[in-house]
Amino acid sequence: MLTSLKNPKVAAVARLKKRAFREQDRRFLVEGTHAVGEALAETPPALVSLLVGADLGELAVRARQAGVEVDAVTDELLRKLTSTVTPQPLVGVAPFVDVPLEEIAAVGDGACVGVLHEVRDPGNAGTVLRSADAAGAAGLVFTETSVDVYNPKTVRASAGSIFHVPIVREMPAVEAIETLRTRGFRILAMDTNGSENLYATELGGDIAFVFGNEAHGLPQEIVGRADATVRVPHAGRAESLNLAAAATVCLFEWARRRVGRGATLEGLIAAAAHDIRSPLTAMKGFGYALAKRWDQIDGEQRAMMLEGIVHDADRMDHIVRLLVDAARVSAGSLELFPEQVDLGDLVAGLTESQARDPEHPAIAWSGDPGPYFLDPARIKTALLAFLESLVWWGSEGPIRISAERGPGSVHIAAARPSEDIDTPAAEALFAARKPGSGAGSKIGLYVARAVAEAQGGRAWAEVHDGQLSFHLELPIPG
Repeated sequence: MLTSLKNPKVAAVARLKKRAFREQDRRFLVEGTHAVGEALAETPPALVSLLVGADLGELAVRARQAGVEVDAVTDELLRKLTSTVTPQPLVGVAPFVDVPLEEIAAVGDGACVGVLHEVRDPGNAGTVLRSADAAGAAGLVFTETSVDVYNPKTVRASAGSIFHVPIVREMPAVEAIETLRTRGFRILAMDTNGSENLYATELGGDIAFVFGNEAHGLPQEIVGRADATVRVPHAGRAESLNLAAAATVCLFEWARRRVGRGATLEGLIAAAAHDIRSPLTAMKGFGYALAKRWDQIDGEQRAMMLEGIVHDADRMDHIVRLLVDAARVSAGSLELFPEQVDLGDLVAGLTESQARDPEHPAIAWSGDPGPYFLDPARIKTALLAFLESLVWWGSEGPIRISAERGPGSVHIAAARPSEDIDTPAAEALFAARKPGSGAGSKIGLYVARAVAEAQGGRAWAEVHDGQLSFHLELPIPG
């Protein structure tokens, strides 16, 4: 155990509390279990070393397994190395993560970038960084007059988001704005007296929100370079919102609009109608045959037709649920109903229902069943979309569903061997597709991703070693 501030390892960490040494070493401190956990979740891990208390915990074990240098230190040393009154028993060291603006500017249509001008409070800056991550922003620019993004308080307030969002730092505000403009971004200066209402402002295309100083806002030099000045409307008696709160509202208003831009509700309805037609036609056929030829049909045939009706009714119910969720996400009114869910039981129920189709592949379950505090209806909807896509695009063999608990999240995956699709093509299946544009559901994966993102999670596909897999990652309490 290390016990002295003069120990070379400890001294190398302690010096990073000062900006000059951070700049010299191009490293910064990462405090607390959540931020350290997020750094370790990166591939490769974003930490180069970790100091922990005497009681080595799970994160210390994970760090060592990932090749990170881990040393135990006394509690007294931890208090001297961290910036909190009651520090958590670990502090890591990470290399700088900032990137040139060009790496986050050329991101295509529909991106959002935040620009912080003269934002001095590290807690506010870290909170904006966390909100940018949650909203799915393409990046965040810390101009040269703003707080250092590697300030320990900023890093702590970001709660690990510093490892998720591309960050530009030490750039003049005017240069950042003009560079973004030349790359097609519309510049919106946020001002309490802005001429446009945020909720009525067009947020399509690439957008850059410029946020100013906590006390003085944006200077006229910056406002004059914007394409529009925008205010966050509020009906109460408060004079204005806190900077971090106002920035969060802006970022999430952009995110809310973005959910509906991938496909219009009209297009989703057309795709859903196409998907409904097949089971509806089958149900009508079975019903007509049973009504007209009941006495001519033997018991086995009747049972088969009735099972077919139940199967097709379940299919139609699933499609209608997809359409309703698509509409709610598009309108920003999705409501969740979480409860304690045993994923093993949920998959068993899906396996039983899919077995009504004798040609459906076998389903195998493995992993941590939970329980998890989730919305079971939305999990079932996502898994049904995964299953259907694996039936269409997978090859021979069973479908394997698994779940793994992570720090603050659960990762659910469904996989099957596939020879006919690669990762880009699998990712393209998440786009809502027009009727007649290929096999499988036209909206299932689209809705699965939209609902996951509305919960602060994500959904994606990949093909690796001949396995097509669909993934769902959702936040969970604790």
